[in-house]
Amino acid sequence: MEGELPAAPRGSSGPPAGDAGGDSPCALLPAEALALDGDEDDLEVFSKDASLMDMNSLSPTMPTSPLSMINQVKFEDEPDLKDLFITVDDPESHVTTIETFITYRVATQTSRGEFDSSEFEVRRRYQDFLWLKGKLEEAHPTLIIPPLPEKFVVKGMVERFNDDFIETRRRALNKFLNRIADHPTLTFSEDFKVFLTAQAGELSSHKKQGPGLLSKVGQTVRAVALSMRGVRSRPEEFTEMNDFIETFSQKINLIDKISQRIYKEEREYFDEMKEYGPIHALWSESEEDLADMLGGVASCLDRCCQATERRLCGLSEALLPVVHEYVLYSEMLMGVMRRRDHIQAELESKAEALTYKKADTDLCLATWESFLTAQSDLYAKEPPEDKP
Repeated sequence: MEGELPAAPRGSSGPPAGDAGGDSPCALLPAEALALDGDEDDLEVFSKDASLMDMNSLSPTMPTSPLSMINQVKFEDEPDLKDLFITVDDPESHVTTIETFITYRVATQTSRGEFDSSEFEVRRRYQDFLWLKGKLEEAHPTLIIPPLPEKFVVKGMVERFNDDFIETRRRALNKFLNRIADHPTLTFSEDFKVFLTAQAGELSSHKKQGPGLLSKVGQTVRAVALSMRGVRSRPEEFTEMNDFIETFSQKINLIDKISQRIYKEEREYFDEMKEYGPIHALWSESEEDLADMLGGVASCLDRCCQATERRLCGLSEALLPVVHEYVLYSEMLMGVMRRRDHIQAELESKAEALTYKKADTDLCLATWESFLTAQSDLYAKEPPEDKP
């Protein structure tokens, strides 16, 4: 199986990726220690100034083919090479008679030769991101496609969505596109290029070029049949990998639920404590003998509220999104393993059908040879006709 789950996405130099918000003064937990999008060196960088003579002088065991040098050599003094910068921003709300949805501006800057221009700007809605993810999974079933945020169904909100919800989704969509751009294989996908460059009408036409409804239904039925049939001889390494992913998924889902519950309880505690400070302050004004004591309690409650708020900010910004992102990655890994099993089951099914066809062919050949032999023996036993 190709692809692996990175501990953190690859960093990049150059223009910012577009995530809004700097260091929050209320963050109690260090985001650098927990965030998945921390900077780390790329493993595959090639220096434009390197020559074959320089390569041969580095190590006697270093491969000397140009492709090997591009894939394996990194020079410490060279900056990371990046030729595709994507920013998701400027959310807009659209209200129609049928639905309410949000579109985001996707701005792209690139120096790649396969693009017609160096800058593109399009607007995309969440369904377009889902389409891109599905096309990447279809074209690369054994690669780990970066996860998308879940599609939350919010009822009763006609005019607009919640601002925090929109900003959280914008950051997730921005991270999704930049992870694809940094991927050594997915970044050169034709569907990814169309997503970044095509206007709304062109993208709709491109979506219609896919398989029809009957073809999709046939593929779904075949996939269900293969899943019911199961894999007969899965390699041991994939069995161990599947068991590990299932165990990890169960544990990370449990951690995610516990973290969400802790955050909810601390939020309720903060809301209640926030009411007690003003109450004690008002109480101190009516009790002269206890004014100093009640004022001290009110001041203490205010400091506790501030500390609790910083803690909640740290949890919501540095911990909860990271844990939940691991949950999404575990689901993605399980999907990759299922697609891998479907491919093996389909291979086994075709190999079995080929075996049956070969046996039928051998039987037909044996029957035909027996018929020819019987005809030959019959002709040999018949007496020759008398000539007149």
